[in-house]
Amino acid sequence: MELKIQWFPGHMTKAKRMMEENLKLVDVVVEMLDARIPRSSSNPMLLKMIGEKPKVIALNKTDMADANATKAWLELFKARNMVAMSVDCATGKGVKALFEAVKVAAAPVTARWLRRGVRNRSIRVMIVGVPNVGKSTLINRVIGRNKVMAQDRPGVTRGPQWITIAKGLELLDTPGVLWPKFDDAEIGFNLAVTGAIKEEVFDKVTATEILITRLQEQYPGSLAEKYNIVVEETDTALSLFDKIAKARGCLKSGGVTDTDKVVNMVLRDFKTGRLGAFTLEPAHKV
Repeated sequence: MELKIQWFPGHMTKAKRMMEENLKLVDVVVEMLDARIPRSSSNPMLLKMIGEKPKVIALNKTDMADANATKAWLELFKARNMVAMSVDCATGKGVKALFEAVKVAAAPVTARWLRRGVRNRSIRVMIVGVPNVGKSTLINRVIGRNKVMAQDRPGVTRGPQWITIAKGLELLDTPGVLWPKFDDAEIGFNLAVTGAIKEEVFDKVTATEILITRLQEQYPGSLAEKYNIVVEETDTALSLFDKIAKARGCLKSGGVTDTDKVVNMVLRDFKTGRLGAFTLEPAHKV
């Protein structure tokens, strides 16, 4: 089974141009990834634009990811000589360490300023990432107030915003950017179920069927525990829809499964972490 994405990213071209222009102004790039899908949430278009600029990877939403898998990803990045930090922007865990890592990454740039006699110039940082990965939540956390609008849906941040977050540190927030075409259906699926892609452009029923199947394979017992159902070896995704519907009262008249209600509930529970802490992309498969 494959999830098809009806993806027409018209506004992304403008966002891409804007990012290319702003990259000339920054010293360090923070690439924020979703800890549940580190590979899929890394935008290849962004990587080309960043080039040789110092970069720090922030694995966000770690509270919703498998802790052992996150540890494995951090070890993989370290083995590849990449600076990567684990953060949870919603609670602030790891945020201070992230910006300390940014200062270290900017050290060569700072040294050049000092050689030129420049002592008071702030380090300029750009946060990049796919939609809904948590960039605005990070900024809200750092500045301590909701100066930047953040909502649990892709595409809320619209334009560039420079924010002074500490003495000597300026941060540029940018809209989440996706790339024009998903050559790998797996990447499209991962972005869809984690909330980076608007639900209007993919089949939610198919996405939920795939998600339930994956969770049964990678985290057996998780669905049974969450929804208080008995899962048997012969169960399919559709038969599990029926069991979840009965357990949660998602039924139409006559006891028929209300598929839309089940699908919306499972997707919401997964996206928000209510279903459990899962990682869809193990580091050892990269």
